[in-house]
Amino acid sequence: MVSCLAIFTRLALKFVPGSEHDLEHQGDYSNERFTASGNLVDLDDAIDAFQTGLQIIPQHIDLPRWLSKLGIALWNRSERTGTRLQNLAASFGSRFKHTGDLADLDESIAFRQWSVRVTPEGHKDLQKRLFTLGAYLQLRSQRLGNLKDIEEAIAIQKKLVLLTPEEHPDMPMMLTYLSSYFHVHFGITENLDYLAQAIALRQRALLLTPEGHLDLPIRLNCLGSSFQTRYDSTRNLADLAEAITLHEKSLLLTPEGDVKLRERLNYLSSPLQIRFQDLGNLDDLSKAMALRQKALQLTPEGHSDLPIILTALGTSFGDRFHREGNLEDLAEAISLLERALVLTPQGHETQPLVLTALGSCYHFRFERSEDLAELRDIPGIGESGEEVEDGLGRAILLLQGAVELTIAGDAFLASRLYLLSTFLYSRVTQTNDPDDIEACFSTFERAALCEHGPPRVRLDAAVDWARLLQRFFPSSSDTLKTFNTAVGLIEVTAGLKQTVQLRYTHLQNISWLPLEAAAAACALERPDKALEWLDQGRCLVWGQLTNLRTPLDDLRSHDPALAQVVIQVSTQLDRAGSSRMESTLGMELPEKIALGAEARNHLNLAQRWGDLLNEVRAILGFEAFLKPLSCSTLLRRLPDTGVVVVINMTAARCDAIALLPGNDQPRHIPLPTFTLAKCNQYKHILDCRVTLGLPRERGGVHDSPPVDKSSERAFGPARRNRKEHGVRGVLRCLWGELVKPILEALKISKTSASVLPRIWWCPTGSLSFLPIHAAGIYGENDSDCLIDYAVSSYIPTVAALIDRVKASRSINKVVSGIFLTSQPHPSGASPIPGTTQEVRSIHSMATKNGVRVEALEGDAVTIDKCLESMEAYSIIHLACHASQNATDPLESRFLFHSGSLRLGRIIQQSLRNADLAFLSACQTSTGQEKLSDEAVHLAAGMLAAGYRRVVATMWAIGDTHAPAVARDFYQYLWSHGREEGGGGCDGKDSAYALHYAAQQLRLRLDDSEQSLLAWI
Repeated sequence: MVSCLAIFTRLALKFVPGSEHDLEHQGDYSNERFTASGNLVDLDDAIDAFQTGLQIIPQHIDLPRWLSKLGIALWNRSERTGTRLQNLAASFGSRFKHTGDLADLDESIAFRQWSVRVTPEGHKDLQKRLFTLGAYLQLRSQRLGNLKDIEEAIAIQKKLVLLTPEEHPDMPMMLTYLSSYFHVHFGITENLDYLAQAIALRQRALLLTPEGHLDLPIRLNCLGSSFQTRYDSTRNLADLAEAITLHEKSLLLTPEGDVKLRERLNYLSSPLQIRFQDLGNLDDLSKAMALRQKALQLTPEGHSDLPIILTALGTSFGDRFHREGNLEDLAEAISLLERALVLTPQGHETQPLVLTALGSCYHFRFERSEDLAELRDIPGIGESGEEVEDGLGRAILLLQGAVELTIAGDAFLASRLYLLSTFLYSRVTQTNDPDDIEACFSTFERAALCEHGPPRVRLDAAVDWARLLQRFFPSSSDTLKTFNTAVGLIEVTAGLKQTVQLRYTHLQNISWLPLEAAAAACALERPDKALEWLDQGRCLVWGQLTNLRTPLDDLRSHDPALAQVVIQVSTQLDRAGSSRMESTLGMELPEKIALGAEARNHLNLAQRWGDLLNEVRAILGFEAFLKPLSCSTLLRRLPDTGVVVVINMTAARCDAIALLPGNDQPRHIPLPTFTLAKCNQYKHILDCRVTLGLPRERGGVHDSPPVDKSSERAFGPARRNRKEHGVRGVLRCLWGELVKPILEALKISKTSASVLPRIWWCPTGSLSFLPIHAAGIYGENDSDCLIDYAVSSYIPTVAALIDRVKASRSINKVVSGIFLTSQPHPSGASPIPGTTQEVRSIHSMATKNGVRVEALEGDAVTIDKCLESMEAYSIIHLACHASQNATDPLESRFLFHSGSLRLGRIIQQSLRNADLAFLSACQTSTGQEKLSDEAVHLAAGMLAAGYRRVVATMWAIGDTHAPAVARDFYQYLWSHGREEGGGGCDGKDSAYALHYAAQQLRLRLDDSEQSLLAWI
């Protein structure tokens, strides 16, 4: 009877339009029938009735009630269609995740937005409707990558947070939801500022959550996941350690038998596995595997989480096989992942992850195909030779499936494409099939050019793409395109959003790239591109600092207000980038929040800086503002005299690129007889001789007195007839294989002229550690050495030299002068009494020459006083110990009685009137071997701080030789300053002054190994 009544009512409404009351009654009646019977036809009738009624009363006072009823009906219909196989799941999100049906969700969102619009402020249901709308928008944004949805959700949730009192018990929940929305935004845009805001919100929610609260473990996991996500982008190990700590705390709060235990075991296993993958600590992997095995034991058959847990554990076994090579681990990995693939629904968001992991394991199996007999004996890994050998084909098919299921814009797309391209390359090495080669090219290219994804993955893809081109098409100009992409990604990998310390960490593993790119360009006879890439990709951090401190005279003339904003932001970003990274382990949460606020400010500044660059570059005439300089620009801005010689050194080849004033093209000089193997050998010989023949620091026990050789020149007969090894042999080889061919190509000959030509050397890689300036044949009869041909200087990049030329100006008389300090008895280091004599002697000379001078010794100089003096005097002379820190370059320092002057502190200075720094200390121009092309040493730090010229040492300097060298240096500098009508306190002749001082020391010594080391 009731069914018949329902049918007649439905027919009546279809043919006879009713009033709004009739329609509402029909809608309510149909909803009640649906609740009782679960029949979707009744629910459809309810929705039809409410939608029809809404068309009748568009501005009715009861409109919110109607919209609410329609929204509930749509929700119920979405519930039922999304979970026919699962008995009405409690959460719309979980149902939607399983069905992927967007129709009801779209309609529900539209009407809830309408409901919110017509609900007056202060209405009791407004917050609830806003909250639900935000959750729906987040779900749709996650599925479709829709930025508009998540931005609307963020705006809604921000409003709800503002409406919630700080002490309200719901505030942590509100903050957590808002943080989740920021997370989704970061996933779409990869803007680290949104992730930083998510972390800050989750820290605040955690701070408001009392001990013992049921949600405390959940919020610990949320915050831990945020730190892990940030690690994926920044590779800052402190973030990964923080993630592990938070997940451990959450797990400790979860008792055995808790329904969330399985989930929290998985949370902790993930960062442990990642840390193993990055650092190789097997203990991390063992812990991760134990956690995942326990999670698997707690997961019943048929549970929706089972495929995820199987995939995680299978990945762990695969990683252990890759580390230890146990084929049983590989068999277990494949078994687990095959099972996970069967259990994962087609089109599920985790399917690409399973396909990728399984494909990697089949590729492992292919790589071990030489162990065919052993493989056949492992259960589950292959029954026949064909099956084992076809692992590569299976791996490729699986990865192709993963790529097809990964939407454009997904952060994992670049990684999956890169992995697929390496699998394809494996097949290319087997077949040389043109189709495989073409597929490999296109896949590497897609990975390299992905807009999203880890910059390092895209960079690696670009490099492999270029190397593949070099292998199959060595003359192809496309190689230039690929390396151009790769070099451009270096700055993305180590950009301004990171601290200087973290940038150096990233650059350690990619410093070879500009050199390899330049070698490829030289092979194609494109020295112009080689020059540009070397200047763009080397000394990156110093270049970034220089850009932040570039004078803006032209921009100020065009737009003073914009120039002022650029100056303010660049100054703030400079300071933020030079700050120290601090570990948050052991910190209280309020301290962590404060540190996080600093990090967010740094990210905001970096984003603002990028926006400002775009704004300036949009102005006519400023299109190239702070962009890497082109070859033509570098040539146009060279000094008027002298030659710049850039030497690129790789395993494949060695080339010099010479830049001469007035020439519009660089000169390419191949150096076929000089190789990287020889370079490393010469460096090793010198390192051994320095260790044996010189003190490790100034004032050491091997310091020797000067030798008077007035009756004969410096090269006595002692070793003249012996076969030359050691230092003399290295210098001879550098001369014959490297320097002499360059001089001959440039037609620079030995001259008796009083003023020798100038050469600025710009070596790369291991060559940076060799004394090119001293190359030559040393002996009484056949002496022939560079020091008799030219005056040598070193530059980190050509752009650095041009910056000094651009900044060349007369010294302000207010700061013209020299500040001297000696530190003869620094704490924790050997005494260097010669520094006292050195400084007193220079002070006396300065006074006689009318030079403004201040000299302070020992305890009289604090770190702050030294920094103040660097601003007050155009020249600074530091006679002290120095210490290079290979692990953390910014911790390299000068040692004073009252503390240490760190390189990190020095580069925070911006000295507008700094002219010359004389570093009379040991190894002040010796960089870190892993960062040889970043010039991470104290001399470069002084250049970064603003000094136009720096005198520094490659290794230890004797405490008896140093004062004499310094005296000769200043004697030349000040005497020539007077001759030219200046005040004698200008460092423009410092290269010639150093050349003179070195010659004088050379004349006072013999030709022993130790003597050569002393003056070169």
